[in-house]
Amino acid sequence: MSRFSQPDPELGHRLSRRGMLGVAAGATAAALLGAAVPATAAPATRTPATASGAKGRGRPVLPPGRLGIQLYSLRDKVSTLGFGPVFAELERYGYDEVEFAGYTQGSAGPITLAQLKRLARSHGLNPIGSHVGYYSDDPNAYTFAQNLTKVLDDAQALGLKHIGTASGPFRYGSTVDAWKRAAEDFNTYGAAARARGMKFYQHNHSEEFSFATDRPEVRLYDVLLKETDPDLVFLEMDIYWAYVGQFRFSKRPDGTPAPFEPLNYVLRRPDRYPLFHVKDGESDPSNPYGYRMTDVGDGDIDYQRFISAVTRLRGHRMAHHWQAEHDNPAESFTFARRSSAHLHSLREKC
Repeated sequence: MSRFSQPDPELGHRLSRRGMLGVAAGATAAALLGAAVPATAAPATRTPATASGAKGRGRPVLPPGRLGIQLYSLRDKVSTLGFGPVFAELERYGYDEVEFAGYTQGSAGPITLAQLKRLARSHGLNPIGSHVGYYSDDPNAYTFAQNLTKVLDDAQALGLKHIGTASGPFRYGSTVDAWKRAAEDFNTYGAAARARGMKFYQHNHSEEFSFATDRPEVRLYDVLLKETDPDLVFLEMDIYWAYVGQFRFSKRPDGTPAPFEPLNYVLRRPDRYPLFHVKDGESDPSNPYGYRMTDVGDGDIDYQRFISAVTRLRGHRMAHHWQAEHDNPAESFTFARRSSAHLHSLREKC
């Protein structure tokens, strides 16, 4: 529950996304909704947009072939245009990968998972992952807890290497033992995914960095890391929400300091973080979340520093996938284009 009396935008985001995933992904297995590229559409040319001036003359910060986008950010365009035209735009903007948030997103026109996979790849886009709900009170819900086999079947049909959830591990509550139980669930899903050649992952919001209600000296995210098997459960750090967590939970409930740096979590165990959400925010201490979400490049999160620190680790230049995202962009194609331009412009400092 939010500590603030005003509406909680993060909670609203989680609930709206969870609802969308349950409705969209669970519609049907054989005829999922989407739209193919119109027959008259001209083939796109992959020309990554460039920002006005590269930031330095060093090696590009962004590894080649590793820029993706979370399609939740483009849900308005998918619902009105269909997947095909959206994929064509992403190809023009220089994206390499896509991460799904449901396999319909309100789009019109029948398409199978195999067709959706081919459509993405015809535009040079590799389907890299997907967000699915963790659990539901509905026994027929399209979630890991209720329909694990179906979730993995669909991910396999799309050729995904990662399959995960954006739901927090709050199924049993906010105590240490509650998170240990959730970790057991995640280990089960991770083992099942691994048997299919995939990695199960969990995507954070800021609440994961809060403290256990029964042991306020314990950060819940640390419980998740400790209690999940590192060979079975992986993390997709949403960098924006991690920094919101830093702002909100740098003190324990009793007021004692408990600072943390999101980047340090990654540097300690980079193998556990195959995926990242690259989301930006403008610092605003008057906001209870400490930031106001912006297009990538318009905010104060230092992505040159963050991505460079990870990709400079020995053996990790090509080991991670960077997914641009904005929960509610003012204009989603503009967000996608400008985010790609900014990230492609970043250069390592000489």
